Amino acid sequence: MFKDKLKLIPHLPGSYQMKNSDGTIIYVGKAKDLHKRVNSYFNRPQTGKTAKMVSEIADFSYIVASSELEAFLLEFNLIKQYDPKYNILLKDDKSYPYIEYISKPYPKLQVSRYLNIKKKDKKLLFGPYPNAYAARRIVSLINRLYPLKKCDTMPKKVCLYYHIGECLGYCEKKVDEEKLKMMEQEILSFLRGNADILKNKILEKINAYSEQLNFEMALELKKELNYINIILDKQKMELHDYINRDVVGFYFNKGYLSIQILFLRNGRMVGGDTNIFPTVSDYQDELDTYLMNFYSRHEIPKEVLCPEDINVSILSEIINTSFIIPKKGKKKNLVDMASKNAQINLENELEIIIKDEEKTEKANDELRDLLKLKKLDRIDLFDNSNLFGSFTVSCMVVFKNGRPAKKEYRKYKISLDKNDDYHTMQEVIYRRYYRALVDKTELPDLIIVDGGITQINACLEILNSLNLNIRVCGLRKNDKHRTNDLIDSLGYQIIPLDKTSSVFHYLTRMQDEVHRYTINYHRTIRSKGAIASVLDNIEGIGAKRKKELIKKFGSIASIKEAHLEELTKILPENIAVRLQEYLNEKDKKE
Repeated sequence: MFKDKLKLIPHLPGSYQMKNSDGTIIYVGKAKDLHKRVNSYFNRPQTGKTAKMVSEIADFSYIVASSELEAFLLEFNLIKQYDPKYNILLKDDKSYPYIEYISKPYPKLQVSRYLNIKKKDKKLLFGPYPNAYAARRIVSLINRLYPLKKCDTMPKKVCLYYHIGECLGYCEKKVDEEKLKMMEQEILSFLRGNADILKNKILEKINAYSEQLNFEMALELKKELNYINIILDKQKMELHDYINRDVVGFYFNKGYLSIQILFLRNGRMVGGDTNIFPTVSDYQDELDTYLMNFYSRHEIPKEVLCPEDINVSILSEIINTSFIIPKKGKKKNLVDMASKNAQINLENELEIIIKDEEKTEKANDELRDLLKLKKLDRIDLFDNSNLFGSFTVSCMVVFKNGRPAKKEYRKYKISLDKNDDYHTMQEVIYRRYYRALVDKTELPDLIIVDGGITQINACLEILNSLNLNIRVCGLRKNDKHRTNDLIDSLGYQIIPLDKTSSVFHYLTRMQDEVHRYTINYHRTIRSKGAIASVLDNIEGIGAKRKKELIKKFGSIASIKEAHLEELTKILPENIAVRLQEYLNEKDKKE
């Protein structure tokens, strides 16, 4: 195929890029020795994902680097630039919640999610908490025990929280700086691992409520104390040096890599991250790349304990923390435990994962062959939703290589004020692909619309006006509103779908996904519209207050259930009372 070109590759470090017949980069890798690594794809039999990738390679290029470190960084940046089909490691957008303490201008505690955490931001973050419920419950408890600022905005006068002792009245009262400092020290001490601080505070409150014969509140706090004890008992580890560290373990088998990262914070295990994926290159390289990607998006601990086979010197330099391979003792036991967990996860799930991969790839390949497409890497699907011509919306979901690419999903609020599917489709197609042309973003190999020839024609008319040649298909339902036919824009051929086939289940899955996404968006818009129409009837609620109420409560039902003190965080008390009276009167009439 390109034997002479392979011979010319130097024995130097660098990054290589595999390309398909269209010249599109489908994989980016790195190597200490480019010659050996690139030739290894072609001078021996390949299996699994690697074999599939090699079958698509029509050409390759490479960039020589001055060192292995430079090759590492080059690979990382090229993957971000080209988003290649077979580089799955840098596409994870998962973020974990953290408990964030904000000291200025007023002390506040909240649950926050950050996709990219940088040390220079100097945020006071504690976590990560893979269990978001646990993070929210801890924040809620601390807010009850300490008079932190509770309001999102700054009201003009103190509210109920001040009168019940759960706020210092930051809006109008002069705050005792010493009391503030002591409160902050206690909260931060607990979040850094001193559990006794919070437990003693809860016991103190329980005793106070009991003396006041407020047994209901005392019982509530007793439940919280039991919950804290259970959580702390689950987190017990043998390391008591209060250092924030992660523990990495992995297991490789049958072309699949399982990685387990345990989070230890202040000597306690707060959870972990698990991932299993097929490898295309050497598993050690993919492991290093995964870790680099992971710590570019998540909090970097003081140290990371690793097994052998991980390039700790390069990772330590790039990520700017200590990657350590312990040889014995408790730290080595923790690494072994993480690796054992990775092995158990892979062995338990491997068969299911392989079957799912094969089923998805087979269905995508069958659809490609059915439509006689050269390739089918990306599918854009559209669906419209309206209610009697009101709140018309359209949504796009994207499937890449048979799987949902949720970062690519888009929502569109349609400007038309009438029930007109044809022009709705035209508007959303124009907005989507005009923007793609301007921004030079990836175009699909296939567009699927929910409907028949009318929707296909609406789509084609806009694509033609933009000089885009993209295949369009429509999914037509039968009289029972179930997917029945695939209509191809090429000759308007109607393709009946075998209800037992992989293609039918694949198309149904995609159709269900775009429908679910669109309906959820429509409900949100409709709910906000309903709130807005009701709020228009209340004197004193203008555009700004209406927007804040919609953002905070999201529905009329939630506003009805809200306590007066919650409403007064946004509205003056007299207007909040007027709103409650209006809603109660409206209920009686209905």
